[in-house]
Amino acid sequence: MTQLETDPIEALYERGVTDGLPVVPPTRERVERAVEASGRAGDELVALVPPNYGRATVEKIAVNAVMAGCRPEYLPVVLAAVEAACTEEFNIHGVLATTMPVGPVIIVNGPIRRAIGMNSGMNVFGQGNRANLTIGRALQLVVRNVGGGRPGEVDRATHGNPGKIAFCFAEDEEGSPWTPLAADFGAAPGTSTVVLFTGEGPRSIVDQLSRDPESLARSLAASLRTLHHAKLVMVFDCLLAIGPEHARVFREAGWTKAELVQRLHDLLQIPGAELVRGAGGITEGVPESFAGATLPKFRPTGLRVVHCGGGAGLFSMMIGGWASGAIGSEPVLKEIRG
Repeated sequence: MTQLETDPIEALYERGVTDGLPVVPPTRERVERAVEASGRAGDELVALVPPNYGRATVEKIAVNAVMAGCRPEYLPVVLAAVEAACTEEFNIHGVLATTMPVGPVIIVNGPIRRAIGMNSGMNVFGQGNRANLTIGRALQLVVRNVGGGRPGEVDRATHGNPGKIAFCFAEDEEGSPWTPLAADFGAAPGTSTVVLFTGEGPRSIVDQLSRDPESLARSLAASLRTLHHAKLVMVFDCLLAIGPEHARVFREAGWTKAELVQRLHDLLQIPGAELVRGAGGITEGVPESFAGATLPKFRPTGLRVVHCGGGAGLFSMMIGGWASGAIGSEPVLKEIRG
C-alpha cells in the first residue's frame, strides 16, 4: 500500500501541498460534493493564478477547499475570492512578492453570510468559526498549490502575519448603523459578495471613555495616523473595523458612514513639517520638498469602514494595507454565484 493509503495526511505533507497545518485528504467523493454544490462544471476555468498562472478550474479549487476543511456549500464563496484575487487590480503576484506582512483579507456581505453560518460578531477575527477560517485558508491554498505562491520562494514577506493562513470574516450588517462595505463598491442590496483587501494583521484601537462622535472620531484618527508609520502618508490604505459599541456612539448622533469617513480624512490632514525626513529626530519620512504642504494620511478612497465584532467592549480595529493603486493593490469586489 502507498503512504497516501496508509497515512494520507503525512503523504500530503510530503507532497508539499499544506500550509504547515494538516489538511483534509481530498477524496474524489468530497471533491465531487463540493463541485456539485457550486452549481458549476468541474472543468470550468475560474482564473489563472499568479505567479505561475496555473489553471484554477472549479475542480482544482474544490480540491484545495476540501483540504482547507470547507463544507461543500462554502465553495461559491471560495470561487468568488479566487476570481477577485486573480484580477490585475488586486495584483496577487505583487502581494506575494512584497516584503511587507500583508495578504488577502476576505470580507463577505449579503445573505450567504447567514446561510453558511459565518461569524460577524464576537471573536470575529479569531478562532472558532469553520466557515470564516476554512474559506480564508482555501484561498491561500489555491494561491500556493495552483499558482505556486510559496513562502521563501515568490512569497518574500519579512515577517508575514497569522492572517496569511486564513483571514476571512462577515460584516455584521444587521447590527450596523450603515450600509455594508459591498455597497461602497456598487453592490446592489441583498447581493452576496466578497471584497478582497490586501491587509496586515488587525490592530486594536481602545477608547473606553468617548461618548460623543467628535471625541471618538479624534481618537480613531490619532490611532490611524500611526498606521505602518506616523510619518508615512498617502501610500497605504486602511480597513477600519468599527465595533458595535463604538458604532452606537455614531448611530445615536446620527452620523452616516460618509460623514465619519470625511471627518477622519479632515482630522488626518498633517503638516508636512511634521512628516519630512529628520523631523522629530526620525530619518524616515517624506522628502523635504513637502515641508510647506499639508498632506493627507490616506488617498481619497484609501479609508474603508466595515462593522463587525462582539457587542461588549469599546474597541475598534484597523487593518493596514499594502501600497495602494497602480503601484500596489486595489480592493476588489466580486459577486458570489450560486
